[in-house]
Amino acid sequence: MKYALSALAGATALAISLIAGPAMAQDGGIVVYNAQHESLTNAWVEGFTKETGIKVTVRHGGDSDFSNQIVAEGAASPADVFLTENSPAMVLVESAGLFAPVDADTQAQIPKEYQPSSGKWVGIAARATVFVYDKTKLTAGRLPKSLLELADPSWKGRWAASPSGADFQAIVSALLQLKGEAATADWLKAMKENFTAYKGNSTVMK
Repeated sequence: MKYALSALAGATALAISLIAGPAMAQDGGIVVYNAQHESLTNAWVEGFTKETGIKVTVRHGGDSDFSNQIVAEGAASPADVFLTENSPAMVLVESAGLFAPVDADTQAQIPKEYQPSSGKWVGIAARATVFVYDKTKLTAGRLPKSLLELADPSWKGRWAASPSGADFQAIVSALLQLKGEAATADWLKAMKENFTAYKGNSTVMK
């Protein structure tokens, strides 16, 4: 079975947020709640410590788990930085008023289109959501032009996704922002009829 990737949805910002409150460690180090790939984050941390001399303690976990934990901890959270790509997780913490403003000089390094209006977080990377398809069953010319097309009855039983994953939740958040609540609800109802649900993107691909 031969697979190909098609860029179907827009890029998703990998965001880093500063947690408000006196969380700085006694030794002058910082604590990072990391919901990203451990190897990549560890490489960033190693480079940061080498360049600045600042010790970094990293706690690895899930986006939703960390966002709920930060809200529960409140201003007493030991976290100085929350690293996530999950927009619902960011919104939860931001709505609780637990993000500190990012200084203007730092924000100025980011293209305007990737800067949040709140100024409470900063994008450090971009990721694309892709549609993986079997080239023996579907030609590139017959691919959906957007996620919205997957709601069409012609796609019933022909695609799969991991709805419990952070990636999918970010897609739904983007639809809410771009198309509104009614259109998003209609799409989700149609999706439920059309797709097969799996747990984890790797399982979906298999």
